[in-house]
Amino acid sequence: MVSIVASRYFSEQGWKWIDLNSDISKIYKAREDLRDQYSEYPYMSRDWYVSNSATKSIHMCENWNELSELVEFLNAYGQYFDFLVKDTKKSLCIASTDGCLTSDEKNAISNARRSRYNVFVFRVDVPDSIDFELMQIGGGV
Repeated sequence: MVSIVASRYFSEQGWKWIDLNSDISKIYKAREDLRDQYSEYPYMSRDWYVSNSATKSIHMCENWNELSELVEFLNAYGQYFDFLVKDTKKSLCIASTDGCLTSDEKNAISNARRSRYNVFVFRVDVPDSIDFELMQIGGGV
């Protein structure tokens, strides 16, 4: 539920975002595909391939070094973050119901900040019980 609320918030703000829990492999694949393109056609710079790629909305990087650094960071700490988000600057987000961080998450945040990423925790209060109503609509044969 927290991920749904967070993704809706990012979309309403007009931010680009990717759910790292389900789509981190797309970032890895984008890097591999761009590496292969450059190997096949080395007359263009790697930076050109990154900034003009169809996958730019996934990795949100402008050049090869930025993409390589992102992949290295995600390999080491990606499991601690839920979203990669970009408004004016790239950020990493942890989605949480209580805002409490483990020591591993705190360490990942410290490393993210050293790598010049903004980091935020998106906390959502989820009630213990959610009200709902099931209405039966007649039909069937």
